[in-house]
Amino acid sequence: MPMPLSMRQVAERATFQSFANCYLREVDPGVPSAHQPERGGAPVDSIEWSCPAAAASLRAEIERHSLCGPLRFGRIFVCRAQENEWREIAPLRALYLMVQECYAGMGAERADALRHEEAGLLGRVLTSYFGIADGLESAAGPAGPSFIDGEQSLIFGHWMHPTPKSLQGITDWQRPTYAPEYRRRFRLVFFAVDAALLRQDAAPGCSLPDILEALVPPDQRPRLHPGEALIPMHPLQAEALMLDPAIAELAAAGRLRCLGPIGAFFSPTSSVRTLYSAEVPWMLKFSLPVRITNSLRVNRMSELAAGVAVSRLFARTDFVARHPSFRLIRDPAYVTLELPGRKESGFEVVFRENPFTRGFENNGVTIAALTADPPPGARSRLDRIIRELAARSGEAVGDVCRRWFAAYLDCALDPLVRIYDELGVAFEAHQQNGLLDVSSGLPSAFYYRDNQGFYLSNAHRDRLTALVPETAGIGGLYFDDCVIQERFGYYLIVNQVCSVIARMGQDELVAEEALLAVLRDRLKRLATELTGVGGEFAASFLSRPTVAAKANLLTRMLDIDELEVEDGRAIYVQLPNPLFTASRAARQGGARAAAL
Repeated sequence: MPMPLSMRQVAERATFQSFANCYLREVDPGVPSAHQPERGGAPVDSIEWSCPAAAASLRAEIERHSLCGPLRFGRIFVCRAQENEWREIAPLRALYLMVQECYAGMGAERADALRHEEAGLLGRVLTSYFGIADGLESAAGPAGPSFIDGEQSLIFGHWMHPTPKSLQGITDWQRPTYAPEYRRRFRLVFFAVDAALLRQDAAPGCSLPDILEALVPPDQRPRLHPGEALIPMHPLQAEALMLDPAIAELAAAGRLRCLGPIGAFFSPTSSVRTLYSAEVPWMLKFSLPVRITNSLRVNRMSELAAGVAVSRLFARTDFVARHPSFRLIRDPAYVTLELPGRKESGFEVVFRENPFTRGFENNGVTIAALTADPPPGARSRLDRIIRELAARSGEAVGDVCRRWFAAYLDCALDPLVRIYDELGVAFEAHQQNGLLDVSSGLPSAFYYRDNQGFYLSNAHRDRLTALVPETAGIGGLYFDDCVIQERFGYYLIVNQVCSVIARMGQDELVAEEALLAVLRDRLKRLATELTGVGGEFAASFLSRPTVAAKANLLTRMLDIDELEVEDGRAIYVQLPNPLFTASRAARQGGARAAAL
């Protein structure tokens, strides 16, 4: 019987798994093989990668295949040319070879030019590993049912990213306070500023003075000088701002005063920079001087304006009223300081609606938390929900899965495709931006959040600008439908829906093929019912042999900050479409059965 893995070993394996899955999709698909275990038994499926830069080959055992999610890797072996035999190797040592190979494959001249990026990628891999290891050590048992429990339960991060828990720009002593896995709380730092410097906007029904009052109890409100206004800040960002020479000049001139920590205690959510308190009806999203996975997290003015504009748009349509299972968590207000010569000052704050206040904490959990790998010895959150439903109803687990999945598509797929069809608005609905109300077991509502993820169709531009004229002047908001459908397909289906299918398959609740059939039938229905771009999207996704997916490893290899490039365009690669692949396999199986 194998010895249980230590937390360090679990973190190593998790780090290898996320990196290797990206590597085989974006850099080298490897060669499938099967080898005989040294102690006998059935051959073990494996994948082998050649590493010519190290004069070696790597072999990773495959513990589980998946049509929709990551391969699950077991032991890893290396064969060096001079030895001509396979020896087991630690996951991190295998990663050193893979990182080296990422750049060696570009050719000597380009690899030498990217030596700095190679060192940076290796550093991020190790930073992510330490983040996972620390998160495992600090995990306090299975996560509870509340919104913030889910937000703070993502110990392993996203499997489609090579460095899912990488945080650069935060010290070891700061991380336990500000990273969500540690479940700490802290107060906001407030500044008193010259009100003439303020730049702000809010959608109808939102009052910035009321929002600020909700953040600070009456007995804690500071005394302001005439002409001053309050602005809240994340403590990390406040510290960075005070080191900015332009901000220091404002302070020296008496136009800005740091008042220190005041008001309610907040908790970091899964994005790190968005903060939550059950006692406050607003979440706050800040810029941070931290590079999280791919990007330095900065609130751009275009994003702030888009959040308010889209809030106005949905206030002027009746879509949400006609689809009560769809909930838009709006970002309807912002405030910042306007400084000469800068697009952003660093003081940009987004105010986000908080539907999960006291008494409603259990009404939403991010899909990323539902589908995340659990800590060792625990079950996934989705596995627990499905088995509890089956135990209560007496149904077979597989039947409950199909019923749960159909209810999930009712909430999460149908309304989003219909919004795109009717309004020409597509959402960047990946698994972290999507939340489900599963308080009764079955999904009953879907919540969408994030003002960075709106795509407005150029085909609907005249209608949308008539409803909200300011959208015409916001950069990076309107796109052609060929671009929208590529991104929409990745975020909604590849990233989000397929994560649910893969999770149920990994937990052996139901075969992935059964849920892919349900998804295929749903998209066929939408393609038939809808006559606009949404119907076109559903039909095209069914017929494509490949689908686009973000190439997070290539992005990291080239040190691209996707939030800095034009229109936020990341690198994409083409992957086999699981719907197309499963459908073709089913047709071939049916043909073979008919021939017999």
